[in-house]
Amino acid sequence: MANPTPPTPTSTPGAPTSTLGAIQVKVRRLTRSPSTLQLTDDDLNNYINTFVVYDFPEILRTFNLKTTFSFYTNPGQDVYNTDIASFAGATTNLLYNFQNLYMTIHPPIFIAGYQSFFSQSREQFYGIYPLVNSISSIGFTGDGVTTTFTGVVNTQQTTIPAGLTQLIGLLQNNVLFDSVGVNGEGLALVDVPVVDPVTGNKTINGNLYDPNSAAYQAAKQTPPIALNDPLLPGSGNINYLTGQFTITFVAAPASAAPINSQTVPQILSIPQAVLFYGNQFVIRPVPDQPYQVNFEVFQRPAALLSAGQSPELEEYWQYIAYGAAMKIFQDRMDLDSVALIQPEFDRQERMCLRRTLVQLSNQRTSTIYTEQTGLTSGGFGFGYGGGQF
Repeated sequence: MANPTPPTPTSTPGAPTSTLGAIQVKVRRLTRSPSTLQLTDDDLNNYINTFVVYDFPEILRTFNLKTTFSFYTNPGQDVYNTDIASFAGATTNLLYNFQNLYMTIHPPIFIAGYQSFFSQSREQFYGIYPLVNSISSIGFTGDGVTTTFTGVVNTQQTTIPAGLTQLIGLLQNNVLFDSVGVNGEGLALVDVPVVDPVTGNKTINGNLYDPNSAAYQAAKQTPPIALNDPLLPGSGNINYLTGQFTITFVAAPASAAPINSQTVPQILSIPQAVLFYGNQFVIRPVPDQPYQVNFEVFQRPAALLSAGQSPELEEYWQYIAYGAAMKIFQDRMDLDSVALIQPEFDRQERMCLRRTLVQLSNQRTSTIYTEQTGLTSGGFGFGYGGGQF
């Protein structure tokens, strides 16, 4: 009778481990807390993951944390939020909670495969793409009684070369209807785009609100997902693509008082520039269709949630253990123990950084000469973008 095949071992005996379980054991040994009565598992995991998620990436921006990220533009939408509340519950949107999942973004920026202009300065960006309001009458004047008006904003004020057809829209979050009331008070309605709760994208419609109302403040915090009733006082709606509007002021404009719209008409086309400011991406020109926007990011490390889970790089486990132990000692006000493990913490930090330093040393600083690629002939390199010898 043949001997049975022995089972395949799940791990090599004696091999080092780098899992959350190993980190927990190491931290308990360092902090002299072997019992859960001294340090509960929940508190221990909280210390470990606080260091992993928040401290680690701010101390070390290692090479393996850098990756690429892509999102897709939405026709007529120029501002792309990166928080949670702005997506009306659409957690599948690629930019949902981006500001917490990724730490920093870096050029180059590519839109539809083309390297594009990137700025973090509002002065620079809007110097190139100015936000200049087009102020015009809506075709009505006040009579001291009427509060509701319907019409179309003239979006054709943007100059278009003869013979060309261009799609023109109104810039979202930049629509204002204004007049003067019978007592000389200002009347105003401003827009907030309606968000599709399925995709999290802004639609071609916006709601209008009295800027001094609680409804406006609520809409800024939690974007609307449906058109409001435009006949209610201090309400209205606007179609950013057609310019069609219905507005109802909180009070009637005075007799013969002009009623104006203030908008920023934009020609929709393929974007060429990105502004990143206030945790928002601003795209110019405003896109006429979906385009891929691609750039580099430093991502936040993933929390360790199961005993068998390891960090992104297994070599980080001891560094994480020392970092978590230091946080425990700090909360205990045991500064002598902090000082005792500080040298080893620093050594582990240098070891974790070594891979990144060696990786980056493979590439010299870019110049106009190093960026040329081409054929080699007779010992001389001829870059495709270079001149002739």
